[in-house]
Amino acid sequence: MKHTFAVSIGGAAGQGVATPGNIFARIFARRGLHLNAYNAYQSIIRGGHTFLTIRTGPERVTSFGDKIDLLIPLNQDTMDRHLGLLGPGAAVVYNGDTVKPGTPADGVQLCPLPVSELTHNSRNKVEQNTLAVGAGLSMMGIGFQPLAEVLTHQFKKKGDAVVAENVEVARSAYDYATRHFQPFNRPLPMSENRTAVLTGNMALAMGGAAAGVKFYCAYPMSPSTGVLHWMATHARKAGIMVRQVEDEIGVVNMAIGAAHAGVRAMCATSGGGFALMTEGLGMSAMIETPVVVIDVQRAGPSTGVPTKTEQGDLWQMLGAGHGDYPRIIAAPVDILDCFKLIPEMHNLADRFQCPGIVLTDLLLSEGTASVDPADLDFNVEIDRGELITSSATNGANGYKRYLFTESGVSPRAIPGVPGHSHTVATDDHMEDGVLISDEFTNPIKRRAMMEKRQRKVAGIEAAVQPPALTGPADADVTLIGWGSTEGVIQEAREILAEEGINANQLQIRWIVPLHGDAIVEILQRSRHTILIENNYSGQFARYLRSETSFVPDGYIRKYDGEPFMPHHIVDAVKEQLAGRVTLSVPIHEITV
Repeated sequence: MKHTFAVSIGGAAGQGVATPGNIFARIFARRGLHLNAYNAYQSIIRGGHTFLTIRTGPERVTSFGDKIDLLIPLNQDTMDRHLGLLGPGAAVVYNGDTVKPGTPADGVQLCPLPVSELTHNSRNKVEQNTLAVGAGLSMMGIGFQPLAEVLTHQFKKKGDAVVAENVEVARSAYDYATRHFQPFNRPLPMSENRTAVLTGNMALAMGGAAAGVKFYCAYPMSPSTGVLHWMATHARKAGIMVRQVEDEIGVVNMAIGAAHAGVRAMCATSGGGFALMTEGLGMSAMIETPVVVIDVQRAGPSTGVPTKTEQGDLWQMLGAGHGDYPRIIAAPVDILDCFKLIPEMHNLADRFQCPGIVLTDLLLSEGTASVDPADLDFNVEIDRGELITSSATNGANGYKRYLFTESGVSPRAIPGVPGHSHTVATDDHMEDGVLISDEFTNPIKRRAMMEKRQRKVAGIEAAVQPPALTGPADADVTLIGWGSTEGVIQEAREILAEEGINANQLQIRWIVPLHGDAIVEILQRSRHTILIENNYSGQFARYLRSETSFVPDGYIRKYDGEPFMPHHIVDAVKEQLAGRVTLSVPIHEITV
């Protein structure tokens, strides 16, 4: 397996779990290391249990992994929950004045810090976090200077005195750990990699900027709110108008209105907010105005568990809005793909004048990963489709906004272009926009316009690449996933290979269009197929069956609000290949 190192920091909300996490992430990135981080937190401001894991290494890290190398419990609850999960070679650094360790497994190093002594009885409770970071970096074999630099950056807004105090405290813990604790066996290397650290929400927003989005609006709804935060912070520099709207009905209608006026528009929400947007999506389809909507899935139904992840919104996306109409749905497979997919989706929505839905989840949107800055290409191709922006195009003799064409796509004029006036209504209409039901409902006209819109589907299918199989062609088992499960399935495959089980992988990124024939052709050549998804009912399995009649040999499903870990998949695959079960439901031990 790859050389990786995982740090887990736990405590109650309000104890500052995120700050040491940010410091570790910056230091790892400065060393040229890759990282992947996931924060399991609760929807409360104070109390509860928050558990952040940052996993790093010199090669790409595709998940937050299975094991903990360094545990930093900021309270007794975290120690009690997680100490038993540590194995030989791991260590726990904690406040020796207030936290009692219990009995660890053999080979686990207990590293109590005399916090009162090292902080000179300071009342600043957050200083224990800085102490733990200093001690941990000493044990990892990382020099003190990078920590001093990152602490200066982290606390500079609070003034020189706060910076000096934190550097001094960190130095005392660093030196104490050097004298009293055993270093880890495998020091973290340095590499020549250049890495940027992003959350998925940041990547989605940056993808919008790269795509030429000029209007963004949203109602704050976890876990999509980070997109709004980035947009609001960078709006002026990026030339994007950003609006926080009173509800999701207003959000989608504003976005469609902006798109109708000629700019690229985007909005983001979660499942409950998307439910309010569905009528608006039907309007987008009827008036053939493109709009891109991001749905960041969280555990439902209703308010559900706002800070937990799930892949439970698929069928809501498939059935959003009443009636038949073309739509495009895609699920990014990792945080970099959150950036890359947005320009692709805008180009397709513009070309085919229909709604585009980006279906991601909390694991990606609020997760953190390193990416190569060179992969963040802001000079992407922008295809606005058949958009009329100038009166140079002849429209004076009766412009037909919904002209019947072989492709189903009609030239779209921005309102105000001379000679291109047209009616836009949510009632069905003829080529010039006049309502079909103005005199009587003409079934011939209704059928013709419905078929015109649906002809876009063939063009969309041709514009999107079908999925491809990764891994050995003659594998023992094919693991099927969609969206955010790509990285953890990939790592599970690596572990299975070490245990003598060859696995390949079919990861679905484009949900609509599905390319069902290509998928079935791949899966029919497989020896054994297992479909993996983060929901209770097997929503993608049901969708795949409805579109292709294909039924996999087995299923792995998780619906406790937490994402898959590699061993969940490894254990379930071995269990199913042995013929014991066809449905596995793993338990997420790390946050019990």
